[in-house]
Amino acid sequence: MLYIIISEWSDVILNIAFFLVAKSDVIYLSPKNTMRQALEKMQYHGYTAVPLVDNKGRYVGTINEGDLLWKLKNTPGLTFENTDKVLLEDVPQRVKNVAVRINAQMEDLLTLASAQNFVPVVDDSDIFIGIIRRREIIEYFAKKYISNQNEME
Repeated sequence: MLYIIISEWSDVILNIAFFLVAKSDVIYLSPKNTMRQALEKMQYHGYTAVPLVDNKGRYVGTINEGDLLWKLKNTPGLTFENTDKVLLEDVPQRVKNVAVRINAQMEDLLTLASAQNFVPVVDDSDIFIGIIRRREIIEYFAKKYISNQNEME
């Protein structure tokens, strides 16, 4: 019985780690970056949302195109030309993307991925270690579903 528990726990960790895009491979910003930097980085990489990581390495949120657009629209006198004067920490985040720990279960990720482009992953000290993209989560569950269907036949 102990072997089964260890085996299942190992599978959970392996699944999460297998899909992890490491921090070193993730485009992320600091809350001290400016709106202009965010817009340029997001345009260059073709992203609609980017994780925010503070100077201690902690995940503090996700900034998305909508957040930047609403800030631009709702701030009198703010134009693209002066977005280099506005820090991301001053841009309200309309949606709070939830991070998971590296030992989260895949089912936890599926629920979060329905509302987030990616799921941020943190370690036990709340340090940002990477992301898991929605695409990989969906593909994992699709393969699992197909495999279960094939076993039932």
